[in-house]
Order: sequence, then structure tokens, then C-alpha cells
Amino acid sequence: MSNGISGKANIDWKKMGFLFLGVALFAVVYWSPVWPDAVDPMGKHFPLSREAKGALAVFLLAGTWWVFEVVPIGITSLAIGVLQAMFLIRSARDAFTDFMVPSVMFIFASIMIGLVFTKTGLTRRLAYKMLVIVGEKTSMIYLGCFVVTAALTHIMAHTAVAATIYPLLVSIYSLYGEGDKKTKFGKGLFIGMAYVAGAGSIVTLLGAARGAVALGFYKDIVGTDISFFQLTWYMFPVGWIMAFLLWGFFMVFFKPEKKVIPGLRDRARRLNAELGPLTRNEIMATLIVGACIVTMALQPYVSFLQPINKTAIILVSTILFFITGIMDIDDLESIPWNIILLFAGAMSIGNCLWQTGAANWMAVNWLVMFQNANWFVFVMSIAFFVMMMTNFIMNVAAIAISLPVALVIAPYLGVASEVILFVALVTAGMPFLLLVGAAPNAIAYDSKQFTTGEFFLYGIPASVILMIVTGFAVFVLWPLMGMPVLTGG
Repeated sequence: MSNGISGKANIDWKKMGFLFLGVALFAVVYWSPVWPDAVDPMGKHFPLSREAKGALAVFLLAGTWWVFEVVPIGITSLAIGVLQAMFLIRSARDAFTDFMVPSVMFIFASIMIGLVFTKTGLTRRLAYKMLVIVGEKTSMIYLGCFVVTAALTHIMAHTAVAATIYPLLVSIYSLYGEGDKKTKFGKGLFIGMAYVAGAGSIVTLLGAARGAVALGFYKDIVGTDISFFQLTWYMFPVGWIMAFLLWGFFMVFFKPEKKVIPGLRDRARRLNAELGPLTRNEIMATLIVGACIVTMALQPYVSFLQPINKTAIILVSTILFFITGIMDIDDLESIPWNIILLFAGAMSIGNCLWQTGAANWMAVNWLVMFQNANWFVFVMSIAFFVMMMTNFIMNVAAIAISLPVALVIAPYLGVASEVILFVALVTAGMPFLLLVGAAPNAIAYDSKQFTTGEFFLYGIPASVILMIVTGFAVFVLWPLMGMPVLTGG
């Protein structure tokens, strides 16, 4: 009897409320009457089919469950696949094949690199060396971590950077003296890493796949090339302005409880000395990961490497970790499958919105509202749409659904096509609201320092900062740097 009473008392009614809210949103949208077509400026109709309406229904349920974490985030992802199959929105094969697409396997391989760096002790060594340099002030520790994260994303994928930096942050946080307890410093350290990884990744084509895909897509539509260096020229100041503003943001919202960690520099120096010389496994891990990174960096310039998918290259590292004995079968049990499932579900809902036409319907309806607006308002509406969509679906898909419509409307408002491309790339790189928006967000969540609700809540002011910086770039910075913003000027 007492067990039954305590069971009833332990029901989380708030969580149950959000669970049923997600179900109610799904039901209302899925069984609602037919919605009107979206019509672009050329008069082309984009109907919302039954399957597309179903995709929107799943999208709303998943978004609600992810934000309020009514069940583990990986389980919400499973629900995305199940709902598509059960309500005949897409075939089960399509819905669940997305759970193992190359992008998901890339995240798996990146996480394995992080686990190897932790197991071999490389992250402790790097953490101690960094703390000797930045010193004992927590504000400088923030800055040091953020600068290293942003800089690394210029030469390697931000997913791999996050997986590499994450265990380093765990080592640093262990010296803060609060154990596993949640603190402002812990939240700022891990959420900050995720945000800054996004900011740094927009600067070069090596930071994320979205850049190369968007440039290829832009060439097909507009017929002109944007070079590697042209992209970096315009993106470098925006990425670094965001990185330093985010440092200020975290010093305000997550001001560390301790201004200084007394004796930290000496302790880090002593711990580093205790590690001794590099071990065989540390050297092997560094060589394997270094070779994979160099190979991926050379891909655009070496013709025989170009056809090879980046995921295949980075997965070679996982295979070599086991061949060389750095990892064994027991290490497979420490992989955070909750995080990998989260991204699998994100890929599934993203492709569902794309393939059913629901994403195009949303993009056309949104952008057509601004077809007679002031040019600046129109450009910022694109930035806002991509920023919101990239929190739910692949950033490449967010760009792909908005660019065609935006590039059709732009000439009527005298807006140059370049500014539309760059605005989309800036906001696509920084999803600050949901964990599914980018792999670094999900990797940071594994620290257990924050909830999905906290991430969403603090992502709102961070997204406002992003929109302000984007507006500044469009109106002031890029014109000064030589970007044509208006076709008449």
C-alpha cells in the first residue's frame, strides 16, 4: 500500500503536462482540415499534403518534448521515427534509415575521438598546460577555453572540436573544487563551448559541411563562385565578434562563483609534471587523429581525396583505435548513445520536413510576408527564419529551403545575392536554442551541468545578440569590407 502511495506522489505533473501538450499539438495539426497552399512571388503553388502536415505535427511534438525533456532526449528521437511509420508520413525504411546516415556516424566517430583523448590522458595534459598559461582567474579560464575552441573550428569540423574540447573542460572543471555539483561556472564552461564552436565554425569551409554545400548550391542558382578566402574575409570578423561577445554574455549570465581558484596554476604545473613523458597510446592517438584531420583539410585541394566522404575518413580513426589496442570492447559501453540517438532523430525529422514539402511550405509562407518590406527587414527576416529552422533541422537543409525563395524575391527589393548567402550562413552556424541544432550542443549536454530547458532559456538572449551582430554586419561591417549589399550601389 505504501509503495502505491509513494508511486503516486512521485508523478511529475509538470512533465506529464508537457508530454500531453506535445501529443495534443500533434493531434490538432495532424487531424486538422486541409491548409491553404503557399504561393511564391512567381505564382508557383506549394501545397501542404497530408504527409507534409503530418511532418509538421511530428515536428511540434518533438520540439515540445526536447525543450521540456519529458522523456530522455534519445527516446524523443525514437518517437520521431515511430510516428512517421505509424501515421504513414514516410515509410519506416526512410524514417529509420536516417538514424544511421553519414552525418550521425560522423558524430559517433567524433565522440570516439573525445573518449580516446580522455582515456589516454591527452586531455588532462592539454588542460593542465592551458591552465598554466591562462592562470587562476575564472574569467580568463572562460576566455582561454573559448578562444581555443573557436580557433580549432577554423581547421577542423566543429563536431570533432567539441568532442576533443569536452573532456578537456571536464578536466578543468574537476579542479574547480565542486565535484559533480551544478554551478554557474560549469554551465558557462560547457554551454559556452557549444556556442563558441558554432561562432568559430562559420569562418572557414573546414568548420562545418554547411559552408561548402551552401556555396555549391549558390553557384547553381546564381551562377557565380564564392572562393574559400572570400568566405573567410567576410566571416572572420563576424565569427570573432560573436566569440568575444559570448564571453561577455557568459560573464554576465554565468558569472563564476569564484573569481579566482587559488593555487590553480601551481597545481596544474604539478599535475602536468606527474603525468611524465608522452605514453605510447598518447602518441598513437595523436598521430591517428592528426592524420584524419590533415586528410579532411586536404580534401578540397587533392583530386583523388575529393570523392571520399568525410565520415569514412574520420571513422578510420575509430577502427584504428581498436586495431592498435588503445580502446577495447568495454569502451563501447561508455559511448553516450542518448546523444547519438538525439542526432539520429534530428536527421529523421529534418529529412521528413524536406521530403514531404513541409519545409518549403513554411519557407515560402514566411518569406513572402516580407516581399514588399524594406530591404533590411527582408534580409533580417531570412536571418531569423534560418536561425529558427537550424535549431530543428540540419543547417544545410535550413539554407537549402530558404535560399531559393529569398534569391527570387531579392532582385525586386534591390538586394544583392551575396548578402543573402552570407546572412544565411552566419545564422545557420549558431543554433543556440535546442540541443538538436548542432552536435556541440548535444556533446556539452553530456556534462549534466544544465537541462534542455535552461539551454533553451539562455539561448533566447544569445540569439538576440546573434541577430544584432548579423544586422550590424549587413548594415555597416560588410559594406565597409566591400560586399555589395544593394544591387544599385
